[in-house]
This record gives sequence, structure tokens and C-alpha cells, in this order.
Amino acid sequence: MQQQAKILVWDAPTRLFHWLMVLCFAGAWLTSEGNRLLGVHLTLGYTMVALVGWRVLWGLMGTRYARFANFVRGPRAMGAYLRDMLRPAASHPVGHNPLGAVSIVLMLALTLLVVASGWVYFSGGPRLLKELHEGSAALMLTVVGVHVAGVAFASLMQRENLARSMVNGVKRGQPGDAIRWSWWPLAVLLLGAVLSFWWLQWQSPVLSTTPAVGLSVGHGDDD
Repeated sequence: MQQQAKILVWDAPTRLFHWLMVLCFAGAWLTSEGNRLLGVHLTLGYTMVALVGWRVLWGLMGTRYARFANFVRGPRAMGAYLRDMLRPAASHPVGHNPLGAVSIVLMLALTLLVVASGWVYFSGGPRLLKELHEGSAALMLTVVGVHVAGVAFASLMQRENLARSMVNGVKRGQPGDAIRWSWWPLAVLLLGAVLSFWWLQWQSPVLSTTPAVGLSVGHGDDD
């Protein structure tokens, strides 16, 4: 067997997407109580939806390990990975493992549910949507927590810092399994698009006005 080496696995746009989602979700949660920072809250939510849309496209035509076809698997594959993962000589996928894939798909879907329910409620929808908005956001926070715990556990089992690999894009693997290029110009364009949107939102009156409708993704109630 060919000796393992440090190889490029995660392209730059995928890594940037990951950390922008972390930033936006954390920021949206912290600005969820009250109306004072509602404009920031909405901006971060809209950004997350746009990022999910971009990730779906990149998951269809991106680099090898970014594509859904590479890591989304059925129940049988997930069961086999669960049975195998505790063995000392267990083999691990170069990209996402089947369990990590579940959390990724859930987070993408929950992002759409959280933002859609919040947007409709903010636009004058029934109070039930506020409850759905808050409940789905809490569920997403739980999924994020499980995902982080899973990354920490997998890092221990594989003896490799998987969180760091989402920063530098590098993991251990066979040289032939590496992606050819990081696609960093596309990451620059993605970052530029996000920053431009934030700048446009900053110029919008929504960031300086207090709307009549309260919106919260936290555990409190504005009434």
C-alpha cells in the first residue's frame, strides 16, 4: 500500500462556506433577542440562505469531496461505518464520513426552514411561525453541537485534527486522492459577494429602524 501523505482535500470555497455559516449562525443567534439588532439578524439569515443555495450548486458540480455524491450515503453505509469506526484499524473516508454527511444535510435543510419561517413571520405571518422559527433554530443548534462533538471524536479516533483540515484544506491520504487545485479565486468571489451584500444592507434603512414585529430565534419571548 502506498504510504499516506498530507494531501489537499477541501477546496477554498468549501472551507470559506463552512466558516461563513459558522459566523452567520452564531451572529444570528446572538442578535435574536429584541428588536435593536433585528436588521443584523435578518441580514445574517438572508446570507445563510444564499450560502446554502451556493453550496447546493457546488455540491453538484464542485471538487470531488465537496460533491454530495461523494459523501451522502444510505442507512446501510451509515450502519457499516458505525460498526467499523471503533476498530483500531478502521478505515476512514478521505472526505466526509457517512455520519458527518447526515449532519451536513440536516443543517442545510434546517437553515432553509429557520429563515423561511422567520421571514414569513416577520412579514406578518401567524404567531405559530414564530414558534416554528425558534424551535427549528434550537434544533439546528443541537445538530451543530452533535456535529462538533462528532468531529472531536473522529479526530481522536483518526489521530488527526479534522477542524484544522477545514482551515488549511489538508488531510492525510494517498497522494492520488488529492484534489488538483483549491479554487481560491472562486472563494475570493464568494467572499466579495457576501461582503458586498453586507455593505448594501448596512446602507439600508432596515438596519437603523425598529420594526413593529418582534422576531426571536432564541429561547425568550419578546411580548
